[in-house]
Amino acid sequence: MVTVGEGLDKAVQGAFTRSIPKSAGARMRYLVKQYKGTKQVAQMLRVSQRTVERYVKDQIKKPRKDLAERLEREVKKRWQPQIRAKAKQTAATTGGIVIDTRARFGFTAAPGTTDDARLRHLTLALPPHYAARLFEAQDAGATEQQLRDIAAEGLGEMYFRDNGRRAHGLEVEFTDLEHLEFDL
Repeated sequence: MVTVGEGLDKAVQGAFTRSIPKSAGARMRYLVKQYKGTKQVAQMLRVSQRTVERYVKDQIKKPRKDLAERLEREVKKRWQPQIRAKAKQTAATTGGIVIDTRARFGFTAAPGTTDDARLRHLTLALPPHYAARLFEAQDAGATEQQLRDIAAEGLGEMYFRDNGRRAHGLEVEFTDLEHLEFDL
């Protein structure tokens, strides 16, 4: 299952101008340079300091699968920080963010209306202030549920309430997430 946090990270990675280093040695050298030492990298990757040094010198070329995944994830987190910041700033101020999701949407509404949750596939552009809220919450360490609540509020406002033109007071529930993708 894809999380909102992973979806936001993937959307920002789409703005990268260069791909991350390909080899394990190059990735390890990048992390050592970022952390200014092998000890911190070893602790972060849960390997020995000597193992990190051997990757840096290209004495080991092929990491185990779990280490390769951790290595790639950590490099992507730190790759091109200025490009990442600029993409977030653009989405938060002018561009907004596009969300494509397939999930169960239910809502609380006035008596006499149908509020049964239904599976829907929505692709909507959320305005910049929702992108800003999502990125700010993610940077502040918000939980997955808090990020989903912000996304649900944005989808509710733009799709169900039509930007304030109808269904006033409708509260949207965003559950059973099957697919989620963001684009800047």
